[in-house]
Amino acid sequence: MENILIQPKDLIKQRRESLGLTQKEFAFLLNLKDSGDRTISGWERGEHSPTEAKLKIIKNLSTFIPFKETSKKPSFTFIDLFAGIGGIRLPFQQLNGKCLYSSEWDRFAIKTYASNYGEVPNGDITKIPTDEIPSHDILLAGFPCQAFSQAGLRKGFSDTRGTMFFEIQRILTEKQPKAFLLENVKQLKGHDKGKTLKTILEILRGENRQELSPDYPVSDEVRNSISKKLNYAVDFRVLKANNFGVPQKRERIYIVGFNREYFKNSNILDKKIHDMFSALEQKRSDTRLGDILEENSCVDEKYTISDRLLAGHIRRRKEHKVKGNGFGYSLFNKESSFCNTISARYYKDGSEILIDQSDINKNPRKLTPRECARIQGFPDEFNVSAVSDVQIYKQFGNSVSVPVIRSLSKEMLKILDFS
Repeated sequence: MENILIQPKDLIKQRRESLGLTQKEFAFLLNLKDSGDRTISGWERGEHSPTEAKLKIIKNLSTFIPFKETSKKPSFTFIDLFAGIGGIRLPFQQLNGKCLYSSEWDRFAIKTYASNYGEVPNGDITKIPTDEIPSHDILLAGFPCQAFSQAGLRKGFSDTRGTMFFEIQRILTEKQPKAFLLENVKQLKGHDKGKTLKTILEILRGENRQELSPDYPVSDEVRNSISKKLNYAVDFRVLKANNFGVPQKRERIYIVGFNREYFKNSNILDKKIHDMFSALEQKRSDTRLGDILEENSCVDEKYTISDRLLAGHIRRRKEHKVKGNGFGYSLFNKESSFCNTISARYYKDGSEILIDQSDINKNPRKLTPRECARIQGFPDEFNVSAVSDVQIYKQFGNSVSVPVIRSLSKEMLKILDFS
């Protein structure tokens, strides 16, 4: 039992060290300002004390880190960009990989990441110089799905938010990892009649040297790096999560590349990647939503939707049906093979995935955070309580299907001969 007489300064240091965080990282976790590490230092020396509200947050911080890096002799190294809550990282780490660097800008996602991995990701990748990123074997990135218009490139790319891909290109160019895995929504495949994806693949393969207009909003480092050509064997596929054992109809595009410079017979790389994806496309699994659902009678009442919200769902469903543009909310039960794709907007009304509760004479309910984790394939040890339900719904809606990544990671390591 924790000593109730422990002094605040000792409690703060104890919590921070148990989490394995520096004073700067701990300050970030507590939403302190840029000079927050000095504040933490002062607290730990007893020079001043946090507010009662802040002290309560510190007391409630769990010191159990379920996926803290422990490998002494990793088989390979990787970095985790646009890390979110670490869904891409998890399988690679579990296959004896060591994460050397992570980057994520959303402060709520950072809290969930830190509570599970004991690391606070670095911030906005656009503000991180390449020389601060360590050399690594594999680059992982679930890069943002944002438009790539004609605005910036004379040879046709996307709007200013498309610079996120250029950050990946910058790091690949300077660090030359042996391989990479990129993940995005399936709509990337057809964006701008396929031109966007075609351009991305050409850049990664070294078939397209870009020219940026002078006013395109990227750093000088990005501008300098994209003038250099990459030389990766690259392919992609759209894969369905429900074929990999999770009861969710989630389709995502996965782009995989291997650096030809690291392979003596690089001509066979294209076939290896093609064969890898062909095998993954053949995977099938029988799924049942009930396998990941909690018993309705045991679920907190707060997840049951109100009469007013249900009436609104029913009304909108009728309106949509009349217009012929869909049928509104979707209701599932434990016998359903799988549910719809969970999205980042799920926290609003849960309309895409509602669970039938007629067995206990209640209105339908939303998925619980734990159920959201399960339909994305996260293990039950994964901490879903570091942030509010609203934030965790957003995080799982933006995350990846872990079993798909696990299958990809195993096949990639075979090609790299790291397995």
